[in-house]
Amino acid sequence: MKTHPITPVLLCLLLVMSFTFSCKKDPPKALPTLSTSSLTNISSTAATSGGEISFDGNSPVTSRGVCWGISHTPTITDSKTNDGNGTGVFTSAITGLSPGTTYYFRAYATNSVGTSYGNQITGTTHAVLPTVTTTATSSITASSLTCGGAITFDGGSAISARGVCWSITQNPTTNDSKTNDGTGPSSFISSVTGLSPGTTYYIRAYATNSMGSGYGNQVSATTLAVAPTINTSLLNPTTETTASGGGEVASDGGSAVTSRGVCWSTNPNPTVLNNRTLDGTGKGSFTSTLTGLITNITYYVRAYAANAVGTSYGNENTIIIYLNTPGPNVTDVDGNLYTSVKIGSQTWTVENLKATRYRNGTPIAHVTDGNTWKNLTTGAYCDFLNNPANGTTYGHLYNFYSVTDERQLCPTGWHVPSHAEWTTLINFLGGEDVAGGKLKETGYQRWNIPNAGASNASGFTAVGGSWRGDDALFYYGVGYCGFYWSSSQFDNNNGWNLGMWESSAEAVLRYSTYIKKNGGLSVRCVKD
Repeated sequence: MKTHPITPVLLCLLLVMSFTFSCKKDPPKALPTLSTSSLTNISSTAATSGGEISFDGNSPVTSRGVCWGISHTPTITDSKTNDGNGTGVFTSAITGLSPGTTYYFRAYATNSVGTSYGNQITGTTHAVLPTVTTTATSSITASSLTCGGAITFDGGSAISARGVCWSITQNPTTNDSKTNDGTGPSSFISSVTGLSPGTTYYIRAYATNSMGSGYGNQVSATTLAVAPTINTSLLNPTTETTASGGGEVASDGGSAVTSRGVCWSTNPNPTVLNNRTLDGTGKGSFTSTLTGLITNITYYVRAYAANAVGTSYGNENTIIIYLNTPGPNVTDVDGNLYTSVKIGSQTWTVENLKATRYRNGTPIAHVTDGNTWKNLTTGAYCDFLNNPANGTTYGHLYNFYSVTDERQLCPTGWHVPSHAEWTTLINFLGGEDVAGGKLKETGYQRWNIPNAGASNASGFTAVGGSWRGDDALFYYGVGYCGFYWSSSQFDNNNGWNLGMWESSAEAVLRYSTYIKKNGGLSVRCVKD
């Protein structure tokens, strides 16, 4: 077998090739290189970030994403996303964040060498309303209760106010009544006051931060009922044996008022066991009539109201029915002096008016001529039979135009009575059938015989001044009758007046076709 010698050249070539193969190696491996993307779409619990892997470190990137925490330089041992592998740009959806919290974020990339991180960025999630629970009510009274709340989460923003709010309608808010029980996220107790008895209230705890107010669950409670609250009205005599009063139920105490009225006695502090009226049910004002009273005796009167809790009484008033008591003296613009008498709730002059001027000093026309008188449409006065002596004894006779003149006939503080005021007087004295006797002066000096029924029990001292017709004639004679104007018009031609006669105990409110507005009648004044 023939062999071939290895030439020097061939040997050299083999050595070079062997050296080349032995010197060629893989490139060195390293950690990846990457950056962290800016935060976007930040909400209260989520955000968007990501990164860009510009170099895989000569080793494939097997995982990538963003990690985060509330401390600096978060790592993959903290919260993280997993967003695939490889190099390039990636986006991370970050969820599960807490509201109002500052987080630190870094992109990460992992290869066979290990994990590397991008630059750190920070972001704060949006705050939300606080979370609060309402505690059960306790210590309930007629006007107060205890409640409170527990703040389980401040919403990522400091609690600036907390308490409970309440209303008689559901879902109360801080625009309704509320307590203020400090700040901060801890539990609190609220004292709720100023409530109404027997009322159902709806209550919620609240907590306020920079985002607004959050509310707890709604609870309800009903305050305890109490006895009603009632006021007694002023009392007025209505007849010699009756009086008008009443009261006002200001609050039913949270329980329906089942009876109300007034009670009275000759001893203080009357109760429903004494004399009483029954004047309906419920809240509000009512009017009561006290009956069976006796003149010149003091009666103690209280309004009452009863509900399921009990009976309450108003303030105590007293009443004495005087048939008459002296009133003040008064002088008219001419200097004429009049005494007065209080009859029931009214005060009257005892003498017929003698003024010749209106209250402001303007003269009232003194008309004696018949033709002039019957055609008048303005105020005027005369004396019966145009005799001044009758004016002195019985007062002047005035037409209706002077009675209703805005310059006023009566002295300051007094006025010509209306139809209603005459009615009040007549009713107090027992009605038209008998009131005349109690109004008329006794005897026969200014009344003719028989002056029927005259007792002057009222002290009014009515006299028979007679009258002048609208035809200007003088009728009958003094002592036969007495007519008194009211200030109330019956119709365009007539005014209401009160009439009394020597033959009767009546006092009749009337209008008459014989006494029109230009008739001449007497005038009495009643106190304002």
